[in-house]
Amino acid sequence: MSVSDLPALNATLNSISTLLLAAGFVFIKSERKTAHRNCMVGAFIVSCIFLVCYVLHKILVQGVHTPFGGEGFWRAFYYGMLISHIILAIAIVPLILVTMTHAIKGRFERHRAWARWTFPLWFYVSVTGVLIYFMLYEWFQKAA
Repeated sequence: MSVSDLPALNATLNSISTLLLAAGFVFIKSERKTAHRNCMVGAFIVSCIFLVCYVLHKILVQGVHTPFGGEGFWRAFYYGMLISHIILAIAIVPLILVTMTHAIKGRFERHRAWARWTFPLWFYVSVTGVLIYFMLYEWFQKAA
């Protein structure tokens, strides 16, 4: 594996997290609490692995950013999504930790109240992470 493989790995990890989050949501709506817990813990673990790989990639490329190749509408769309993704990715970490702490301590009413905010934001960050990868590395590559 090389440094250039890390963005694809990160997108894969984000995709797995997205699927686990979606499954966890379906499970809790059908009152399958153990399956919900397992999916959410899995999404947390995969997201932690993603974060380590993401930071590793940034360290290895010394903070150099890949230029976005799209123009016009797609450029505005990409940067709007990227800005919202970055802001919410920063905000989601403490929200996840608080939400999970309430669940671990058995404070399920508090957990549910926090999860109403945490889940959609975490899902958005996860999905947009995958979209950003595809827009940056697959669909709109900057010509060399």
